[in-house]
Amino acid sequence: MIGHEATPRFTLDLPALLAHPNNGGLVYVVGPESDGWREVTVDEMNEPGSGLLILTASVPEATWQQDALVRRVRDLGFTALAIRRAEDAGSGTRKLATRLGLTLLSVSRPFDLARASWQLQQARDALTIDYVRKVAQAFEYPAADLTDLLRHLCAAIGHGLALIDTAGPVQQAGGELTSELHKHIQFSPWISTARFEQQAAASVRVDSSTRPGLRLVAFGEGIGDAQLRALTTVVEIMMPAVAARILIDELASVNDASASADLLRNFMDLRGARDPDVQRRMTDKGWRTGGFHLGFQFTPRGRVDPVGLLRAVSYELSEISAESHAALNGQSVLAWLSFSEPPTPSDVEHYANSLHDTHQRLRSTRDVALGIGSLQSGEVGLSRTLSEATDAAKIAVSRSATGYLVRVDTLGLDQLLLAWTGNDTFLPAAESMLAPIITQAPELLATLAAYLDNESGVQATAAALGVHRNTVMQRVQRAQELIGADLGSPETRLALQLACRAVITPGGDTAGQQPQ
Repeated sequence: MIGHEATPRFTLDLPALLAHPNNGGLVYVVGPESDGWREVTVDEMNEPGSGLLILTASVPEATWQQDALVRRVRDLGFTALAIRRAEDAGSGTRKLATRLGLTLLSVSRPFDLARASWQLQQARDALTIDYVRKVAQAFEYPAADLTDLLRHLCAAIGHGLALIDTAGPVQQAGGELTSELHKHIQFSPWISTARFEQQAAASVRVDSSTRPGLRLVAFGEGIGDAQLRALTTVVEIMMPAVAARILIDELASVNDASASADLLRNFMDLRGARDPDVQRRMTDKGWRTGGFHLGFQFTPRGRVDPVGLLRAVSYELSEISAESHAALNGQSVLAWLSFSEPPTPSDVEHYANSLHDTHQRLRSTRDVALGIGSLQSGEVGLSRTLSEATDAAKIAVSRSATGYLVRVDTLGLDQLLLAWTGNDTFLPAAESMLAPIITQAPELLATLAAYLDNESGVQATAAALGVHRNTVMQRVQRAQELIGADLGSPETRLALQLACRAVITPGGDTAGQQPQ
């Protein structure tokens, strides 16, 4: 027996050995899979024994020698045999082992298997130390990001590793945490363990101020009690490094989002004009300006973390089979699909439907509206479709009947024109045009807006405002004098009507001013 000690304290089982990260390359061949072994013996066949026998030799080549070895091992009382190249055993030998109730295992490195058996049976602390040593070695290799760090740590411990929240896995490496096992993980304790059928997990709460509600989980199949206990220590040791990596990646993400937003804003301000510096920066960013483009914007209808929304949109776009880019546009996410060849109308519909599906998924966790521009080509076209998407999103914010989704292709000219009055270019011009009224007689603004909306009808305006028609005439005359405009001109009336629409908020207040 290992170390010639007394009877081991713990029963060793096959699933735990197979799940051990350093089991010597153990592979199950044939025989019972459920029996446990109280004893492990290495290269001792001179006296009776029990449990698992590990031989450092290789399985004999001749089938009669293979049969003789299996019979002798079983006659000595062993119930399992691990030997090199056991997978080369003939079919007759395999049938014999199964009939005799002998578990036949193949092992590449017998002494590693013996050490793993000792750890699982008698040296639980040694198993923990072994895990910790490998994790420490993994920390010596620089990780490019959180995904890379999880991959390094997963390789070190030989089990799956995942970051999860209550909804499910956020990131994982080395396998997939099943939904059944996830349901059995407790989120309130600092450390918790869980089992479901043959699966097991050890988890720790991640101490992160930027990403609350996360747990770091080590998981796998066949993990025994000794390994699970060791893994609870290991995930606790891993957690600070994971939390720090989350913070580093968050800061990098925020900085990158800010730089991308600045670049996109610079490009949009050019309105199709070429700027060598902006063009170079976009090329360095990997943003295609040539070809064909379909712009779209996700705009929050309430309080939403912009960087979180950008991350969610970018993840969703990775599932669409087209080149995509996204950047922050204020609190919104402005994005576009690019194509080297002109997509057919059916292709455009397909991608529009994909964006609609993305919108539906995002709305399950975030209150956002979606505006989609039209297909455009070239650098000027990219600027145009992005502007259209921004305008469409402004309309979509209040369009509950359309599910808060609006496509420019489905809008009339009047709707686009009204959307344009709310952009950052038109509003300053509107405020400048109406400045004399806003500063000297703001009470006239509502009357002027109503007058223009009612097609310069005095009686209709009076009825809408609930005042006498003479009052309307006096106020309109006063407003006309203040701004020095000729209301007899159709062009002037249209410009003033749009300006009033731009500066008066839905609540009736003037844009940029506090309610009186």
